[in-house]
Amino acid sequence: MGEETTAKRKDAHLDLCATGDVEPGQNSTLLECVKLVHCAMPEMAVEDVDLSTDFLGKRLRAPLLITGMTGGTERAAQVNRDLATLAERHGLAFGVGSQRAMGEAPERASTFQVRDVAPTMALLGNIGLYQAAQMGVDGVRRLAEAIGADAMALHLNAGQELTQPEGDRDFRGGYAVVEGLVRAFGERLMVKETGCGIGPEVARRLKELGVRNLDVSGLGGTSWVRVEQLRASGQLAELGSEYSSWGIPTAAATVTVRRAVGSEVKLVASGGVRTGLEVAKVLALGADLGGMALPLFRAQQAGGLEGAEKALQLILAGLKQAFVLTGSRSCAELRRKPVVMMGELKDWLAAL
Repeated sequence: MGEETTAKRKDAHLDLCATGDVEPGQNSTLLECVKLVHCAMPEMAVEDVDLSTDFLGKRLRAPLLITGMTGGTERAAQVNRDLATLAERHGLAFGVGSQRAMGEAPERASTFQVRDVAPTMALLGNIGLYQAAQMGVDGVRRLAEAIGADAMALHLNAGQELTQPEGDRDFRGGYAVVEGLVRAFGERLMVKETGCGIGPEVARRLKELGVRNLDVSGLGGTSWVRVEQLRASGQLAELGSEYSSWGIPTAAATVTVRRAVGSEVKLVASGGVRTGLEVAKVLALGADLGGMALPLFRAQQAGGLEGAEKALQLILAGLKQAFVLTGSRSCAELRRKPVVMMGELKDWLAAL
């Protein structure tokens, strides 16, 4: 598969995410099963809320990661630069999409370059587990250094690959790859899923190997299986349709992974997190950060940097409102507040 194929695929992904049905209606994060408890007498002002948190050795002003989504084409470059500008402006973390295109064609590196617009923000590079296996630890290190990344995200996407005509079919040896990258990157490595979720058993094993940052990236938002289904035909399209709802819902993954790994792992909860209230819910469930991409990407596509700015301001205002209405001055305080978990989420927690 050539570099042109990867680039074309990236633009096709952007088209589908901008306009397509990439969030299957039957899928749910199960965050609707999570209720924060109202405090009628908060005894605080909005300005008392401190959203700051530590991540990748930096102090974020809000517990939010704009999750890795794209790169490799000129259109992708503008998305990355606009969203990185936003992250720098508001003190958030930001991840680029898969740097596979950059590995295949070094001249595409510029589409991942954001340090000139975001010199101080926490920046994550990104490569797939099986591309990392092919290029080796030194190759992955070069990708991180080339964009000035603070850390590297290693993405797991077996569900997507199996629906992708040109995707991987052999998923052996993954833990050995992780082990090598932990030795190279230490606490500057994050392992993330891509919309099918990480469960407690895998999380526990990754922690034992030394991984200290996880993004559960659960079911309920953009389904990359659905994205590939929309690109595919024949048998693969049928399989993609069947598996578009495959995965562990974000709320269930967040609770069970936190229980599995304890407090020493930084936990990002992404996958269908769309509002400030939903960020507050995943924090209350045990996440250190909420992660999102699609709402900011769609706002950027519709209204450029200004459109994305408005969307982010609404998300941050909603997050602060949840803090006030639960009487929480900090992320740590919010995590100590009671949370009501109902319905299907309780079934998932019982099973996991």
